[in-house]
Amino acid sequence: MSVNTQASSANRLEILLFKLSGRQLFGINVLKVKEIIPSPHLTQIPQSNHTVLGVAELRGHSIPVLDLGVAIGRPTSDAGEHRKVIIAEVNRRTQGFMVTGVERIIVSDWKDVLPPPSGVSEGYITGVIRTDEGLVQIIDVERVLSQFIEPDMSATEGQVMSDEVHAFIANRHVLIVDDSSIARTQTARTLDQLGIPHMMANDGVAALKLIKQHTEEAKHGKDKIPVIISDIEMPEMDGYQLTKEIRSENHYSGMYILLHTSLDGQVNSEMAAQAGADNTLTKFVPELLAEEVINGIKIAMKGNKK
Repeated sequence: MSVNTQASSANRLEILLFKLSGRQLFGINVLKVKEIIPSPHLTQIPQSNHTVLGVAELRGHSIPVLDLGVAIGRPTSDAGEHRKVIIAEVNRRTQGFMVTGVERIIVSDWKDVLPPPSGVSEGYITGVIRTDEGLVQIIDVERVLSQFIEPDMSATEGQVMSDEVHAFIANRHVLIVDDSSIARTQTARTLDQLGIPHMMANDGVAALKLIKQHTEEAKHGKDKIPVIISDIEMPEMDGYQLTKEIRSENHYSGMYILLHTSLDGQVNSEMAAQAGADNTLTKFVPELLAEEVINGIKIAMKGNKK
């Protein structure tokens, strides 16, 4: 079963609903889903993480499959013939997620996606949506994958910042905006390796408050926050809407906005450009992120010299 998205508006999303155990509904952004297949034969991997069920062979490609319920701390459930594997593309990686049953696709606005209640599934839930059947919990697949994939953090290899760039950014901050704690941590580590000061917000609403707070006494907002690195998928206000809000304020003109996303595809770049973003980058390659941030700082520097 292939999955095709129909949502065309930048502030709308389609969510694939599924179950793990029991009656609770969970969701994942359809843009991350390549296809859904029946539970396949799996080749076991010796000494693998306990969440990894094995490897599936799909059209000549070996795809690791993990038990998504176990990964987020829920009891495993053998649903027999109803078990499905969601084949997803996340952070440049093709990954299979075993679930006990796939339900349907719903369309929603990002503003209707709410932050999860404190402590829900120990941080594996990135947002919730109310439906007629109750709350749908949207899973933070980046955090799930971080359990057994150690990211390459060699961000500074080949990246050189001149004394002028260091001096420029020393009294300024790069703003990291991401609802995933894992993604925020990874991005912060990259900036730390480069010696770039930064601050963080977990969604677009919080980011706008931070921007206002830190720039209201500056002549131009970019004098305090020259570069913003924002996720696209976030509850309450997504990265597209955040970008539009920033671009609508003259005081914030000149800020370099990079949309840093686990999503892939040309459609995201086009929608990002329409919203006013300077560039998009698929997570998570530290070297590329470092290159983009340094480039953004240099562009902000040129703007200050005009």
